[in-house]
Amino acid sequence: MEVAKRAIRRQFSTGSIKKSGKLGFRRNLSFDPRLSKAVRFTFGRQSSMDPNRQQGRSPAAGGGAALEELTVPENLDSTMQLLFMACQGDAKGVEELLREGIDVNSINLDGRTALHIAACEGRFDVVKLLLSWRANIDARDRWGSTAAADAKYYGHVEVYNILKSRGAKLPKIRKTPMVVSNPREVPEYELNPGELQFRRGEEVMRGTYQVAKWNGTKVSVKILDKQCYSDPESINAFKHELTLLEKVRHPNVVQFVGAVTQNVPMMIVSEYHPKGDLACYLQKKGKLQPHKVLKFALDIARGMNYLHHCKPDPIIHCDLKPKNILLDNGGQLKVAGFGLIKLSKISPDKVKLAHPESLSPSLYTAPEVYKNEIFNRSVDAFSFGLILYEMIEGAAVFHSKSPEEATKMICFEGMRPSLKNKLKSYPQDLKELIEECWDSQPAVRPTFSEVIIRLDKIYAHCAKQGRWKDTFKLPWK
Repeated sequence: MEVAKRAIRRQFSTGSIKKSGKLGFRRNLSFDPRLSKAVRFTFGRQSSMDPNRQQGRSPAAGGGAALEELTVPENLDSTMQLLFMACQGDAKGVEELLREGIDVNSINLDGRTALHIAACEGRFDVVKLLLSWRANIDARDRWGSTAAADAKYYGHVEVYNILKSRGAKLPKIRKTPMVVSNPREVPEYELNPGELQFRRGEEVMRGTYQVAKWNGTKVSVKILDKQCYSDPESINAFKHELTLLEKVRHPNVVQFVGAVTQNVPMMIVSEYHPKGDLACYLQKKGKLQPHKVLKFALDIARGMNYLHHCKPDPIIHCDLKPKNILLDNGGQLKVAGFGLIKLSKISPDKVKLAHPESLSPSLYTAPEVYKNEIFNRSVDAFSFGLILYEMIEGAAVFHSKSPEEATKMICFEGMRPSLKNKLKSYPQDLKELIEECWDSQPAVRPTFSEVIIRLDKIYAHCAKQGRWKDTFKLPWK
């Protein structure tokens, strides 16, 4: 008996979740879905859509000691007690907890409510009680399953009928190009679309980014246009972006939260930045103070250096521009928008555009990319030089010209703007760095590792001379 109790206590370890609201539990942004298997609520019958359900049968199906013989473990929190009693069919105990103030829709780490659990186990009295307490009859767990779907799957006709009579609907399974035949193959990053709450009355726009709430936290959601589902190239691009986002994690790179690939619409979810992007910031602020330029430059360089050193292959951005650099609440820049351009590997350090016709060149595009030539990581250093210039001058290069005309001047005519700012506050080293970054010869351009070292030296030199005084205090110094 004690062995069984200890086993159940271990199953209820919930160190990776935090409270949201009164007594419910939600995953937060810092939660790593790859660690999720160790902290699941796994006793009794599991979700009808849980890929591990064959391993999680109830004791009646040979899963271990009979739950009816066990008492509630002493160290369970109130939410887990509710789910445990629902599993045992203890209607009286469930009602007592609800009268004490436990939210009837409290969930475990997999988004499963007491109604899910009771439906799985065929606990008719508990189901009826929970419905009388206005339990969410269509609540979906992590895999998209509802209480009615679970009751039907496990053959609990009486429970299924009462749920159906109260208006419960079975979830419609709409297939996507990434749907898996075996539930065990569902990606660990898969999110329950029911956890994403878009603004009321706001339709999910196609092919765009929208702000939503995921378990109470604001997130940015990229929604794949439904017209792309029949286009293999669009789906491959979506998969490629997911592959890159899933493996990167750095303070200066936008954080990936998860994705929806098994339901329509397909979505990529990442952290939300209310401060917007660098393009909007520069449009509002104009030219920046020297200390701000250096701080922002280091943020970008560190994010790009991380991407360029990813294994087994470096991540070349190819579209680094102010619009793809986000500003967080702490004033830190984060690189975004990488992985959107498909590249073909020519050699260990050389690539080419896989689909040049799909590229929309920007003012910050390196000449070799624009001309569809073979290139390497240095194309991002080229873009960085133009961004650095814009932060100092307060305007993009050749801003009096149209973007198309300015791009041709840079890429075909080899023209570069002169720094109009008299550099009273900027050392010569910074000007030289910009000129090297946008050099027409890729071999001349510095790596981002070198950029970081040189920017740090500029700070150290100016600090030693007393330049920038108290206006230049870096948080990492």
